[in-house]
Amino acid sequence: MRNLTDAPADEIRAERARVATEGAGARLLALQGPDGRWGGAAWNRGWNSTMHVLLLLRDMGLDPASDQARRAVGLVRERVTWLGCGPRECDGHAFFEGEVEPCINGQVGAVGAYFGQDVRGIVDRLLAGQLPDGGWNCEAAKGSTRSSFNTTICVLEALLEYEQAVGGSPEATKARLRGQEYLLERRLFRRKSTGEAIERDRKGGAVWTRFAFPTWWHYDVLRGIEYFRRAGGGPDQRLAEAIDLVASKPDDDGRWPLETQYPGKMPVETDEGEGRPSRWNTLRALRVLDWYAERD
Repeated sequence: MRNLTDAPADEIRAERARVATEGAGARLLALQGPDGRWGGAAWNRGWNSTMHVLLLLRDMGLDPASDQARRAVGLVRERVTWLGCGPRECDGHAFFEGEVEPCINGQVGAVGAYFGQDVRGIVDRLLAGQLPDGGWNCEAAKGSTRSSFNTTICVLEALLEYEQAVGGSPEATKARLRGQEYLLERRLFRRKSTGEAIERDRKGGAVWTRFAFPTWWHYDVLRGIEYFRRAGGGPDQRLAEAIDLVASKPDDDGRWPLETQYPGKMPVETDEGEGRPSRWNTLRALRVLDWYAERD
């Protein structure tokens, strides 16, 4: 309604209010434990943790000002820590303080900013971790000096959400623009050194030209374009090849498939399975194509 059909604002507000009381949004909220956690953890590798559910609720458009969101996020803020979920030095951190990896902190920072929480501490750590090439990498603490697409997109989304929520800061905006240039220099999926397409992610083996939802920490081309759609700005021809890739993927009925579904325990199903038409990928693809057509 908001991105594709230009529905009136009052109709959008009424529909958005239903996220908290009906369907997948209501089911996710109902899964929260009395201790504020989902899946018994601040973060886990199974995709049903507090962080992952908050990411889904953000994607679904749960209104941060709704009573349901305020109650759920308040429980997270007051009761959830990183005990047992990250490095020991972070055990006492409150959830919205984050931990040490920029990939995880990017995701926590994004949901925190979206739901109106104070994530300035996370933002400061992300800014301090930017590498000379403009991006970020969770392996930097182990000596890596080259950025990762996966980590960089997580951080960029956090900095953009922070900027849109509270106005950001000159330092955060400067870092974000440097970071997005890292992706643009590589046309979202090519090596800067040779120009060849990067077929698979070196860490997780994901194929960046195959689109997933939810993406979690994984990068893909559609996720990259979605960031630029939200960030706005003038036309940039370095996005053209990535846009053409998205435009090449619908089926005969004009629907985009769920090309990849990452292993893990989904707290609620968002589509009908890998290889099937995906409502989420179709929405995301159509709105980036519309956005690019309008600005080109």
